[in-house]
This record gives sequence, structure tokens and C-alpha cells, in this order.
Amino acid sequence: MRRQRLRLLAVAAALIFAMAFAGAPAHATPGVLVYPGMEIHQGTTVCTLGFVDPGARIAFTAGHCRGDGPVVDNVGNPIGALASFRDNTPDGATVATDHLISDWETISLAPDVMVNDILPGGRVLVSDPAVVPTPGLPICHFGVVTGESCGTIESVNNGWFTMANGVVSQKGDSGGPVYVITPDGRAAIVGMFNSTWGNYPAAVSWQSASQQAREDVVQAASGQIFTS
Repeated sequence: MRRQRLRLLAVAAALIFAMAFAGAPAHATPGVLVYPGMEIHQGTTVCTLGFVDPGARIAFTAGHCRGDGPVVDNVGNPIGALASFRDNTPDGATVATDHLISDWETISLAPDVMVNDILPGGRVLVSDPAVVPTPGLPICHFGVVTGESCGTIESVNNGWFTMANGVVSQKGDSGGPVYVITPDGRAAIVGMFNSTWGNYPAAVSWQSASQQAREDVVQAASGQIFTS
């Protein structure tokens, strides 16, 4: 079932990528490597890539990172195109714990970039449905500004959670992966950095974001490419 969903996501993303770049001169530079935790630019916005699926050639980041034109790396090489997004991140320093926050973007990766699922520190970033955010769970977060910082989940709310006890983040870390270190030394993603609410860095749940992305594949196939 998961393979079928990934194939569907890949087919829809390929169609979206072709539409986004139809008639455009921009192309990815052969040899550019795309990986989770890398710095990406969309328009004037700098963010962190959260999750990369090498098989489907799809990447995720925060929805509020979206911008005009192609998605590029830190030196301006195009690596892909916005495929779909959801973003209802509220303005302000506080948010009610029952507020449903959706903040993710899928990126269809260009056919000529190299892709892997290895974080800058060397760990393989995987998606494991059995690993879910729970209060007190030890986690780490990677952002292009602050690097890797670790702590625990402070509270789990409606599609998002807050972090404490050592987790830090700055502007530019948005979209960066939040993960659990598994016994075999890999990293299992549980979220993507969203914002800081009060004193706590917050992330959207990976389970919620990936499920919503799968739902939007059906909408994209029906002609509704972008969701907000």
C-alpha cells in the first residue's frame, strides 16, 4: 500500500513539475545533491529541507517557505518545483493548543539532481509509522542556521507539538526535520519545524503532514494543484 501511494505521489509530482517548468529556461545543474537538512531558497525565503524520498523524488519542507519560481540550493542551482502545500500558521507569539496547524510543502525534484536521505551528520532519515510524537520523547532537530540540537517533546497538540530541554531554532530553520534516534543509529522523522510559540520551538507532526500530502495527490490529479 505504501509503495502504491509513493508511486501515485511520484506520478502526480512529475506532472506538476513538467507544468511548472513548461517553457522556462531554468534547469537543475547535473550533479547537485539534494538531501534532508540542506539549505533551500524560494524567492527571498531561506529554509531547511525536511524530508527526502529518493524513490518518489519528492522532498518536504514547511509550507510557509513557499515562494515564486523554482526551489534552489544555497548558490542558486534549481533543484525542483513546488508541488503542493498547506499553511495555516497563525500570526503572533502564542497559539491555542487545540488550534490545528498545517504547515508543509511538497517539492517535485528535478530529474537531473542526485538525491539521498542522509542528514548532514551522517544519519539516514527514515519515515517509520510506528514512531510518533509523545510527551517526554527524546528528539533532535536540524536546521541550517542552528545545526543539530536535541531535547524532548514538551507537549503534543492538534497536528503539532512543542519542544524543550535543549532544542533551539532560528529563522531559516523552518521545515527542518525533527527526529528520534533509533537503536540502529538511524533517524526516524516525527515532525518538521514550524515556529516558536512563546518559549517553545514547535513542529508540525510528520504523520499529519504526510497524510495530508497523500490526500492532496488525489486533488492534484483532479486539477487542484495547490491547497491552502
